[in-house]
Amino acid sequence: MIYRYSSRRKRLDTSFLNEKLKDAISYDRIAGYFSSSIIEVAGEAIESIQGCARIVCNSEMKKEDVVTASAAVNAMRREWCSIKPEERYMDIPERLEKLYDLIKSGKLLIKVVPNDVFGLIHGKAGVITLKDGRKTAFIGSVNESYAGWKLNYEILWEDDSEEAVKWVQEEFDYFWNSPYAVLLADFIVEDIKRISRRKVVYSIEEWRKDPEPASTVIESPVYREELGLWEHQKYFINMAFNDHKKYGARYVLADMVGLGKTVQLAMAAQLMALYGDKPILVIVPKTLIWQWQDEMNTLLDMPSAVWDGKGWVDENGIRYPANGDAAIKKCPRRIGIISQGLITANSEQVQHLLNLEYECVIVDEAHRARRKNLGPGREDEKPEPNNLMKFLLEISKRTKSMLLATATPVQLYPIEAWDLLYILAQGSDAVLGNAFSMWRKYPQRAIDLITGKQTLDRFDRENWEWIRNPFPPASEGETTFGFIRKQLGMADDEFVIRPEVFDQLREQDKRRIFRIIDDNFMTEHNPFIRHIVRRTRDYLENTINPETGEPYLKKIEVELMGESDDEAIILPPYLQEAYNYAEEFCELLKKRLKTKGFFKTLLLRRIGSTIIAGKITAERMLNSWGQLVLEEDYEEDEVEEEKDLQSEEKNLTEEERNCLKKLIEALNINKERDPKYNLVLKLLIEDKWIERGCIIFSQYYDSAFWVAESLSRDLPNEKIGLYAGGDKSGVFVNGIYERKSKEEIKQMVKRHELKVLVGTDAASEGLNLQTLGTLINLDLPWNPTRLEQRKGRIQRIGQVYDKVYIYNMRYKGSVEDRVHQLLSERFANIYNMFGQIPDVLEDVWVHVALNEIEEAKKKIDAIPKQHPFEIRYHVNVGKVDWESCARVLDNREKRKYLMRGWR
Repeated sequence: MIYRYSSRRKRLDTSFLNEKLKDAISYDRIAGYFSSSIIEVAGEAIESIQGCARIVCNSEMKKEDVVTASAAVNAMRREWCSIKPEERYMDIPERLEKLYDLIKSGKLLIKVVPNDVFGLIHGKAGVITLKDGRKTAFIGSVNESYAGWKLNYEILWEDDSEEAVKWVQEEFDYFWNSPYAVLLADFIVEDIKRISRRKVVYSIEEWRKDPEPASTVIESPVYREELGLWEHQKYFINMAFNDHKKYGARYVLADMVGLGKTVQLAMAAQLMALYGDKPILVIVPKTLIWQWQDEMNTLLDMPSAVWDGKGWVDENGIRYPANGDAAIKKCPRRIGIISQGLITANSEQVQHLLNLEYECVIVDEAHRARRKNLGPGREDEKPEPNNLMKFLLEISKRTKSMLLATATPVQLYPIEAWDLLYILAQGSDAVLGNAFSMWRKYPQRAIDLITGKQTLDRFDRENWEWIRNPFPPASEGETTFGFIRKQLGMADDEFVIRPEVFDQLREQDKRRIFRIIDDNFMTEHNPFIRHIVRRTRDYLENTINPETGEPYLKKIEVELMGESDDEAIILPPYLQEAYNYAEEFCELLKKRLKTKGFFKTLLLRRIGSTIIAGKITAERMLNSWGQLVLEEDYEEDEVEEEKDLQSEEKNLTEEERNCLKKLIEALNINKERDPKYNLVLKLLIEDKWIERGCIIFSQYYDSAFWVAESLSRDLPNEKIGLYAGGDKSGVFVNGIYERKSKEEIKQMVKRHELKVLVGTDAASEGLNLQTLGTLINLDLPWNPTRLEQRKGRIQRIGQVYDKVYIYNMRYKGSVEDRVHQLLSERFANIYNMFGQIPDVLEDVWVHVALNEIEEAKKKIDAIPKQHPFEIRYHVNVGKVDWESCARVLDNREKRKYLMRGWR
């Protein structure tokens, strides 16, 4: 029979819904949008059902979002957060709590269907199985919401005939069983609970009484507009903030490329800024200063100011002009960002920063702070720091916490990791102990002990010297370190035990010390593992997220080419002749000049990049020796070397000049016949890399510009992008160059307007190129960190391809071949210390490394499958629950506090 209902005549909730659902067996419902309707469906009517209610509704998701479980969860999360439920539903906590209880109990099941599967589900219908087993169906305009059932004008037709019930049930089943219909994400369910219990903290003083990290970030853009934080990120932030509250945090964050170091450091900085009153200083490469400011503002809603050399610039672009160099001490925000270039150039401005005291100092790409006396057998020498390292050694003494970030704490030699700890140690005995500790005095022996190259006998008194200074915090083991600390009355911020104390210990406490040694102190509790936090992509790619049943991070495979001897490019006779002249010139320099490092091979490296780069460099040397203009592609230590070079000798010898003239003449004859460029064209056209999109990297702007210009002529229908430092970015079309900002170039790549991009290393940091699927290294940088950074541009979250192709170009028998040896040594050094293969060394490179360093291979094979670093920073991380945090710091109060300037 058919029954007609109108809300004009009677309220539909009382005249129909509540009456029919009371003690009903089940309820199947086709409804509207989950974001605007289901939030209000919970009520006595649903609670009274014997079985469960099933509701299927629309979502703004796309069909492709439900191909994988993780994509569906992410799409639902973004849609839910976009309506700002924490604001919309803040006045109905009881109803939210009831809704949560219904969903968690299984009484209410909700599935969502993307709009583009069936279009908008305007049809509203349902089937109710009544308490006596009879069924009835209804169709009408009523949405499954509080307003729909109680407030709006709605009409509804009920039909309990077998034919009507069957028809509506078939419609419901079609949607419910659709492969595109997915259950409401756990994140939304738990967020409903969180919002139902939400309490806002309106003052910093009140927040400091119980300073939960989650309370400052749970409603920030990184959670509400993005996808939140991974467990490993929350773990580091918690650890750094907890240490800061006690005695200061001192860590090297050495996560691999693509694991979100910036957001971890920025979040830690925000917490420390809110907890204390002193300035936060962030030191980053020049190419990253604006990206840092933008990410802090967009991800964490966190104001900051950038020093651009002429004054401070805040997050709104408002400039605060400097009145003299000392103005750098007057940052208008709690968090100030400066360029490492100011420090490497030994600017007078940054010297004023050494007059301040800091809450925290953060350094990104910290591997750039290095010693000059780097090499085998020099590990125990006192470091001869470059300008950046010298500055950090000083400022370390003036800050409570210090966080250094680098994907590669060991580039060539393990001592580089010790150097980073040495920087941290200047302001804290917790890191390497005091000035008399074994860890400070004998760095090479320390490295040999932690990597297992040397061992100590259990009863050797020297063990005590390594353990007592610094003595680990109680968090390393309550029953061992914690117990001894308690016995000796050590405060949390004390880390050195006097040497004679061992003889004063009770016998049982001495036995406890021996147990510490037996429990692998040197590998599991040493300062390196305590203060260097290292995580890998591999763990996230192979660990299942219980919410989605899929890995936390989508695996992006890398097919590496150009590494075998067969793939190395043979130097043609004309280029071999020029190369010979370049080698002769470099040998002449070596005999005459004292300067060290890679500067002497500059000409060889330039010719190895492109013929045009070699020719331009030779001409500059010939015409402007002693006044060489340093380009963006120089490393900071090369800048210092160049200054040393100019101070040594202003003029070339006649023999050196003749050598350069012959080189230029040889290159002039053949400058249009560049073997590397020909291979680039082959890869793009014949191997169809252009169809996947390609980024071509060079160390040198001369090479990048020439390749981009040449490609635009050879590929007349393609726009070729040039991405470089400063204002040198632009687009080539048919050989004609038009200047563009780096941001415009990024957007063009994102919109698929650019399929080929040529870039320099100076611009590669922070560049996200998920839409490009191939990468060509026109030349191989001597600093292996740059190779990881290059690869990290395309092997990152959101990459559209499951596999990316990388081609490393090099000339056989050239100076470039030496890169392989350097990388192989680095591979062995990193594996010995961290038990992890660097992300950049895969496939053929691994085999090259193992073949070249057979001894390293033996040691690697002997290392257990689970290295202490992996156990500590992956296996032992576990679940860090921020998502349920209902206590929220008022965002306006937070911003107001962070907008205070340095005092």
